[in-house]
Amino acid sequence: MDRQAEQEQQLDRLASAPDTATPSPFAAFGMPGLGGPPAAAPPEPRPILELDGEEREDELDALSDWVDDFFLPVYGSEVTTAAPWCLQWQEHDGVVAWLHALWLAYQQHKDPEAGLSGLFVWHRDFLTHAVAAIRAPGGPLSACMTSPERPAHRILPGPPPSARTEKATTNTAEPAEPAEPDEPTS
Repeated sequence: MDRQAEQEQQLDRLASAPDTATPSPFAAFGMPGLGGPPAAAPPEPRPILELDGEEREDELDALSDWVDDFFLPVYGSEVTTAAPWCLQWQEHDGVVAWLHALWLAYQQHKDPEAGLSGLFVWHRDFLTHAVAAIRAPGGPLSACMTSPERPAHRILPGPPPSARTEKATTNTAEPAEPAEPDEPTS
């Protein structure tokens, strides 16, 4: 019982906020979390589909490296009609968006700050759902390779623009008809 009480007190001390009244002996080293100046915040990640030009190409190259070197060898199950794949997946914007989001989440959850369960959370909350969406029989790759012996690639057409967008486009494309002159009033 005494030992349990000691452990509870130790857990309470560890869970409480650090005492900021006494300066840290490590403050001079500028280490975050040890009383030094706060670390500069990393740049905010942007979805790959919002990037343009060389910035997008660089991000797509890095993503392709991760997909080819890590993701596919570990999680790329057999290609079947129930789990299609495409050797040209970079041309499918929806797949690129899913894989980029999955890669960003992977980077976050493998970071030491994510703790020991970080990668478990990534598997549970991100990987399973993303792979199911990407490789679904009716998903974005469903018109592509369903058998390794028959490589195929086809971009499926998306839905047309909404009626509201179509109407706005039509109104701006057609010149306005000239108004009839008003008849003079007597």
